[in-house]
Amino acid sequence: MAVLGGLEAFDKNLLKSDALHQYILETSVYPREHEQLKALREISEKHIMGIMSLPPEEGQLLSMLIKVLNAKKTLEIGVFTGYSLLATALALPKDGKITAIDMDKSYYEIGLPFIQKAGVEDKIKFIESEAMPVLDKMLQEVNDDDLYDFAFVDADKNNYAEYHERLIKLVKVGGIIAYDNTLWFGSVAEVDPSFPKEALEMREFLLKLNKFLAFDPRIEISQISIGDGLTICRRVL
Repeated sequence: MAVLGGLEAFDKNLLKSDALHQYILETSVYPREHEQLKALREISEKHIMGIMSLPPEEGQLLSMLIKVLNAKKTLEIGVFTGYSLLATALALPKDGKITAIDMDKSYYEIGLPFIQKAGVEDKIKFIESEAMPVLDKMLQEVNDDDLYDFAFVDADKNNYAEYHERLIKLVKVGGIIAYDNTLWFGSVAEVDPSFPKEALEMREFLLKLNKFLAFDPRIEISQISIGDGLTICRRVL
């Protein structure tokens, strides 16, 4: 978590105008936000690590992607208090399932009461672990019927490239892999002199990832300036 130290002063919102961002939230996001998502967002924002929580406008987008895909089976790497997890669970049909992986279950337990109140706990299989061993085990056991429709990655940025090589085999052709924070507070283009040193190290990993994804023939991509960057990859090979 040391990489996040000092980032509290930075804003994930990359829009030029804070007023425009607030307009989007108040006009299009908050009126449609599920009551349990709202409650979870408010408690997560007060947490000392609240910077890790998914922006609600991004949760809204993920929810729509899942519905457009008619997804039933999803994978999430990096959970924190579970805002994106709850948004996903609410978007999935009744028989939908999520495998959620995070190293620290204590954060997930903050969000669990809201997930329970929303009535979607039974859709979630939470695994407390580093992601790589779990993904490698999945690869050993996977068959075509077990492939995922959608994967969302919001964990340790230095492992994104390694996750990608595994997820490209775990997500079905036509499915989506979404990587969060790929514009890294805008630092990929312009670095603030006060940007924390540890965060600059993460920037280097993301610069390499962005360049790699841009030329990966196995996917189509769209990098979106929402939150501090979301790269949506559609598997084509």
